[in-house]
Amino acid sequence: MTDKKRILVVDDEPDFCSIVQGQLEKEGFDVELAYNGVEGMEKVQANPPDAIVLDVMMPEKDGYEMCKELKADSNLCEIPVLLLTAVASHVTSTRYSHADGMSTEADDYIAKPASAESISQSIRQMLNM
Repeated sequence: MTDKKRILVVDDEPDFCSIVQGQLEKEGFDVELAYNGVEGMEKVQANPPDAIVLDVMMPEKDGYEMCKELKADSNLCEIPVLLLTAVASHVTSTRYSHADGMSTEADDYIAKPASAESISQSIRQMLNM
């Protein structure tokens, strides 16, 4: 029996989640989905994944908040986090800017539109695979 790595994808766009889930499962990962930061934190606390793909702009709790909570929790802070956002890198006047994303404690940061392949590659690098 192989020990599959489990990835939690947290994004409020179901179609995007399905695409990423399909790619990651094709590559041998187990994938769980959450559609906002509140649901994402509940799933992490119930069963911590090996890595998290986390959208920035979401209802209820955004990705910055969730990432901050994860990295502040001594039981969860070692979980690699990949932040994703659709905010263009040249936008600096919003709290969802590229610069803000880069200043978080996330382990990697990719601007959307991100391909499922680039997300998979980042996860593999974060997990040293």
